[in-house]
Amino acid sequence: MLPVPTLRLRVVNQPSVRPGGEFVLYWMIAARRTRSNFALQHAAAEAARLGRPLVILEALRCDYPYASARLHRFLLDGMMDNARALTGRPVVYHPYIEPVAGAGKGLLAALSAHACLVVTDDFPAFFLPAMIAAAGEQLPVRLVAVDGNGLLPMRAAGRSFPTAYAFRRFLHKTLSAHLAELPATDPLARLPLTPPTPLPVAIRQRWPAADPQLLGSRSALPRQLPIDHSIPATGTTGGQQAARARLGRFIVEQLSRYAEERNHPDLDAASGLSPYLHFGHLGAHEVFAAVTEQEEWVPQDLSGKPDGRREGWWGMSASAEAFLDQLVTWRELGYNACFHQIGAPVYANLPGWAQQTLASHTHDPRRYCYTLDEFCTATTHDPLWNAAQRQLLREGTIHNYLRMLWGKKILEWSPTPQEALQVMVELNDRYALDGRDPNSASGILWCLGRYDRPWGPIRPVFGSVRYMSSENTRRKVRVTAFLERYRE
Repeated sequence: MLPVPTLRLRVVNQPSVRPGGEFVLYWMIAARRTRSNFALQHAAAEAARLGRPLVILEALRCDYPYASARLHRFLLDGMMDNARALTGRPVVYHPYIEPVAGAGKGLLAALSAHACLVVTDDFPAFFLPAMIAAAGEQLPVRLVAVDGNGLLPMRAAGRSFPTAYAFRRFLHKTLSAHLAELPATDPLARLPLTPPTPLPVAIRQRWPAADPQLLGSRSALPRQLPIDHSIPATGTTGGQQAARARLGRFIVEQLSRYAEERNHPDLDAASGLSPYLHFGHLGAHEVFAAVTEQEEWVPQDLSGKPDGRREGWWGMSASAEAFLDQLVTWRELGYNACFHQIGAPVYANLPGWAQQTLASHTHDPRRYCYTLDEFCTATTHDPLWNAAQRQLLREGTIHNYLRMLWGKKILEWSPTPQEALQVMVELNDRYALDGRDPNSASGILWCLGRYDRPWGPIRPVFGSVRYMSSENTRRKVRVTAFLERYRE
């Protein structure tokens, strides 16, 4: 097994590795899976090198921002999958569910006091960067964060990019060198791992492993969990098993239709993979491998022309190339921005031209102006916008094309663009299974002009920011069945 590329490794703190520790600890916080996981691979390799057992801690707080039954259930599904996948493997897996706010405080420190080193996932958004930094300051042992977010290591680009075209040109020049650096499908295979021993009794008593019934049950979560129970779980099951099943269906049933039909809500050609990618139940490398296997592609098929074009560089079918442009270019563009700038959608990160044109039209009359509650409850005058919002409320997602319209209308119907941004972030992060993600941040800011160019004619409210209307959308894409499905 090849070592994890050094470009993906970040030493967070000053303490050195402690060879005399009792085990190597993998603190699983973003890549919540047992397959194709660079961080797990690095932790397992270090455990083998040091001749120590491997302990995996996957903890779930109850006070993270927007904590709800919806997000909790999806995460618990993943923890159940991990528990099953690691049964009988030479590791200790400790899934911990915080029963009340603050109950989990001290668990990581207690485990690290026994550890040779701690390995975790490097993730550039939500509260995770601050959590990793705080842990690095407090832990008495080395903390290494591992970047397994995309095909391109985040540190491979020394800057952020203003457009998808500019980022695509950079990918065309540099990505091929990283395509052979794939994570091991089974990071625990063929490693001489020391047989595990139980965690110290004091740790197991104070922070007991999660009840398997809580992890495995799809019924309503216990009401005593201090999370928002008004946002219920969706019908979408989380975890790496469901993620791989969804990927398999997409490859067989929808990939060939993707280029022509993905923008039509009625035709069901979108991948549906974004929640699994966001929670780390599926990795970009595994998705890429499935596409290339279906296409019978080899790296020699690359065109070699770093011209930034959307089609033709990969040397695959039109549908596969269209999908990879979303998976690689647009998704990793968001990670690039969060890594080099601020992880949340920040108004100041809009390009200067967008801020200027929006400012000059801030006081334009709005024919409609809605409150956050009216947006949330889908009580606008627009049936198509309401249908998209109802899909978000019920299923935790919005069809990819309609999400753009959703954001544009919030801009049009808000008193200021700054308030529009706040509404988009609130609705997306609270209700979307794939919210709180670098890709979400870039998509929201795109609605306000990020990664875009000025468009004419100049319009009220929008200025030269790209305009979208529900009327044109209904003419361009098929939404009849979608409107009926989410009519009420």
